[in-house]
Amino acid sequence: MSQRIQLQYRSVPDMFLKRVAATPDRNAFAHPAPGDAGPPVWLTWRRVGDRAKAIAAGLHSLGVRAEDRVAILSNTRIEWVLADLGVMCAAGATTTVYPTTEPEDAVYIVHDSGSKILIAENPAQAAKVHSADLPELTAIVLIDGAASEVAAQGRTVLTLSELEKRGAALLADAPTLVQEIADGVRPDQLATLIYTSGTTGRPKGVELLHEGWVWEGHVQEHQGLLTASDLQYLWLPLSHSFGKTIICGIIHAGAPTYVDGRVERIVDNLGSVRPTVLAAAPRVFEKVYNRAVTTAKAGGPVKWKIFSWALGVGRRAAALRLVGRQPSGLLAIEYGIADTLVFSKLRARLGGRIRILVSGAAPLSRDIAEFFHAAGLMLVEGYGLTESSAGNLVNLPGHVKLGTVGRPLGDLQVRLDTDGEVLLSGAPVMRGYHNMPAETADAFTEDGFLRTGDIGELDAQGYLRITDRKKDLIKTSGGKYVAPSYLEGLFKSICPYTSQAVVIGQARNFCTMLVTLDPDAIAGWAAGGPLDGRPYADIVSSPAAREMVAGYLAELNQRLNRWETVKKFTVLARDLSIEDGELTPSMKVKRKVVETAYAGAIEAMYAGALAEV
Repeated sequence: MSQRIQLQYRSVPDMFLKRVAATPDRNAFAHPAPGDAGPPVWLTWRRVGDRAKAIAAGLHSLGVRAEDRVAILSNTRIEWVLADLGVMCAAGATTTVYPTTEPEDAVYIVHDSGSKILIAENPAQAAKVHSADLPELTAIVLIDGAASEVAAQGRTVLTLSELEKRGAALLADAPTLVQEIADGVRPDQLATLIYTSGTTGRPKGVELLHEGWVWEGHVQEHQGLLTASDLQYLWLPLSHSFGKTIICGIIHAGAPTYVDGRVERIVDNLGSVRPTVLAAAPRVFEKVYNRAVTTAKAGGPVKWKIFSWALGVGRRAAALRLVGRQPSGLLAIEYGIADTLVFSKLRARLGGRIRILVSGAAPLSRDIAEFFHAAGLMLVEGYGLTESSAGNLVNLPGHVKLGTVGRPLGDLQVRLDTDGEVLLSGAPVMRGYHNMPAETADAFTEDGFLRTGDIGELDAQGYLRITDRKKDLIKTSGGKYVAPSYLEGLFKSICPYTSQAVVIGQARNFCTMLVTLDPDAIAGWAAGGPLDGRPYADIVSSPAAREMVAGYLAELNQRLNRWETVKKFTVLARDLSIEDGELTPSMKVKRKVVETAYAGAIEAMYAGALAEV
């Protein structure tokens, strides 16, 4: 058992206010200029501190006290960060609500959490709950829009700007109010109530404490994932524990950070923001990979041959670097040429300054990880879940083992149950599920370890490999187990035009797959041919697109055991999306939702007798 970490802060407000005091004039957070007209707008730690304290004082004036919940319903943006810090500095606890949440679920979360105040991005988001019967909800705060656009329904309605002015006036008379409140926040006090986005069922409120978030901040800096000299690009949903974990690392290390939640802008913005650190879900890295491969293919046979050669050289060089050796002799010369012709251009498109890329929230294909390492980009995979504050294990620079999610951070304890389920214990683990004592009891072993629901393997060096979700393992009618996420990730690495892949096969006599194609990649594939300029649905439903997917599927099957092979597939007429409820905000597929929505297509693949290979 590792020695328990001695944390230097009692709570997130303690950590935050000491960061403000230590480096008041250094850049803290940047956000896009209004209308993207100009460079990013930077706020110093002093300015962030002033605004967060004003929000805290404003919330205090509205009656927020220790562990009172304040819900935030907004996309990732600078105001989300400021509001969250304000809630915690008021000793309250932030209830997170995804901006894509349907009104029924938003009302459920606000009601179940007992949130007293809702901070909504705009009147449209506020409209999801403002007319519901929520007696504990006493006020609504709008980030954008006017208070007059929301019917009061007996509640106080004001803008975030008005809340800050209200708080600033209170602090003018009581300048130490927020500091006094923050000094009273305990390590075991509720900081955040995150409702699991869930791939199935009603969301559960996960109670996460200040000690756990401070621990997350500590381990990121202590183990070299984030430093004060880094520039981080933060796009992650802040309603998700992965995003919250990153915020804690930023505060602990004092790392300047660009905040922009527009997912569609990430790849293009990297070149101008030029960050050194980016944490993302695998889908972002898959899109970078897809763009690189499809661009090379579109460049003609010569360009594709150069790209393929460079990738082979890069993989051999990366394999040496991962075991602590450097390429030499002919390989060093070849890598220099490959880097000049191919890899340096890829790094430039990502800003040219990347020190580390962190992948989490869903499984990352080993082939895609190898691609980034071949290009001289340190992509490390980590692991965690909402119930354990997201950051639990990760590969660290200089200690990377591809195909694993790394080793435990800090003093986190990890062990495997008799069936291979990963069990966790330590500071970042939740207090329990809100208002769910039975579910809380079921989530822990008798000696207090959290049941993750993931099946894994630990090697002799303590590296963990996740083989699949316990509940997602497919058992065919022939009694063979299949890990769908492995097959799906492998197919994405083989077919650069893939957006999503969903393997079907539970209690069936063979596996099939639903496939969606990446809109940008497939448009490039169609360019210059008879499908050039045609609508997405026309392209993906064409015989040519089906033939292309079939070719890549045959390549996949060559790498699988017989019982794992995918016998049939269907290309869907549109991509899966968060808005349609098919993906979680962290871009994980909601399997049951997808299987229900496309039941007809699935049954058609199983119609008749055995499928053809």
